[in-house]
Parts: sequence; structure tokens; C-alpha cells
Amino acid sequence: MASGKEYLNYVLEQLSGLEEITHRAMMGEYILYYKGRILGGIYDDRLLVKPVKTAVAMLPEASYELPYEGAKEMLLVDRVDDRAFLTKLVEGMYGELPAPKKKK
Repeated sequence: MASGKEYLNYVLEQLSGLEEITHRAMMGEYILYYKGRILGGIYDDRLLVKPVKTAVAMLPEASYELPYEGAKEMLLVDRVDDRAFLTKLVEGMYGELPAPKKKK
């Protein structure tokens, strides 16, 4: 099942307090970036983030879910309605996210 544009727009609105939040469509789903680093994405109308230490600490009861078959597990963010929490989560994760790979 592909993600709806409405859900993407809702999540982006919740993260609108952060500068440099971008997204890219990928096979019916959306990859989310913060300051050029992949933080997670929208998969089947679910917000999933990389399981870095900060995210695991801030989402202690979150379930690990697969964004798609063959992918690494990610954390399901169930507090999408809490704008302040999402902002703090993304800001806290930033330093632990891998830098983009340099293009050849």
C-alpha cells in the first residue's frame, strides 16, 4: 500500500518548526531528510525513523517495523500529533544520523 500525500503533508506540517526538512518520493513512499541527512520516512501512512540511540531512548515502547520487505527495521513513531515531541525527536537524532554519501 502506498502512502497518501495527505499524510505526508500532515507530518511535514507537524515538523514545520524545523528548517531544512525535505522529502523525496520513492516508489509510492516518502523519504524524509533533516539538514540533508535521512531521518526516516513515511511508509504505508506510518512515520518510521532510524533506530539511533536518541530515538530509542525517546520512544522506549515503540515497535520496530519494516518499511518494506528486505529493509532494516525502523521505529514506529506513534506520537505524530505531538508537534513539540516530534521537533525534539528530530533535533536530537540529527547528530547520530549518517552524513550523506558523496557522489562520485
